[in-house]
Amino acid sequence: MATLTPAPARPPMGTFERYLSVWVALCIIAGIALGQALPGPFAAIAGAEFARVNLVVAALIWLMIIPMLLKIDFAALGSVRRHWKGVAVTLVVNWAVKPFSMALLGTFFLAHLFAPLLPAEQIGSYIAGLILLAAAPCTAMVFVWSNLCDGEPNYTLAHVALNDVLMVFLFAPLVGLLLGVASVSVPWNTLLLSVLLYIVVPVIAAQLLRRVVLARSGQAGLERLLGTLAPLSLAALLATLVLLFGFQGAAILAQPLVIAIIAVPILVQVYLNAGIAYWMSRRLGVAWCVAAPAALIGASNFFELAVAAAISLFGLRSGAALATVVGVLVEVPVMLSVVAIVQRTRAWYERG
Repeated sequence: MATLTPAPARPPMGTFERYLSVWVALCIIAGIALGQALPGPFAAIAGAEFARVNLVVAALIWLMIIPMLLKIDFAALGSVRRHWKGVAVTLVVNWAVKPFSMALLGTFFLAHLFAPLLPAEQIGSYIAGLILLAAAPCTAMVFVWSNLCDGEPNYTLAHVALNDVLMVFLFAPLVGLLLGVASVSVPWNTLLLSVLLYIVVPVIAAQLLRRVVLARSGQAGLERLLGTLAPLSLAALLATLVLLFGFQGAAILAQPLVIAIIAVPILVQVYLNAGIAYWMSRRLGVAWCVAAPAALIGASNFFELAVAAAISLFGLRSGAALATVVGVLVEVPVMLSVVAIVQRTRAWYERG
């Protein structure tokens, strides 16, 4: 088994990250306003495509993903054996529960309960966006959530690395299966291109860059690089949101309830899967410092990948793209509430 040095403590969430939901809300407003005021430039950006992949958005998404993937040390996979119960819990929740529960919740809420309030031609696309969101377990913000609840850093690092490996092989077939069940046509060529473009290539590029930086400057050099790239990553995320809501502005203004309705299954799914992971960990006797990040890993999503895949598969103006962006909107405040819940229930958990 590979040896693993103790993972460095993760820095606390900065002011900008803590209020990410505020910046997201402002970007929504700015995007809608700019989309209505400047339809020409937005149309030009939408037309910059190759194989249904928008080149401008692809560049922004790479800026989002690469800094996050630079944090992954695949040597950490060697520590999986130490925390095998916690890893088993999150593997089950991430890959056997969350995507399927989201398909069920999306179908129930959007195709049945709230269907009269939604545009009928977009319901299938909204459900597809929710499935894309749930099929991509979080690999970046989990570091922040784990740090906030004093989670075991080596477990968090090992599981994030494992999820990155699994996504390369499982994301496309799982999404294809669930979209087929939801009666959404699957453009397989585009889906496989998305996996290659937004998972395989960025992972390889990030690992090569990580090795070069560590060889030349050590861990301190890598931390400096991450500190430099972090603002670019968040700026790229916010710029992507401005573009997406610029394209979706007319539909949102016509039906402002759509975002609130799409958020309902996302909220239910987050608390459901966090609760399942937390409960399973307690039943298996997992230490709280592992159970807390296990609940957070089980509940959160890799929304950057979901947004990219939705754009590639269904287009910038699609309901699927809008649904994944709603996931970004609710992610930060909801996950902060999960952090608060696991912290406040620590005494109850450890009595178990």
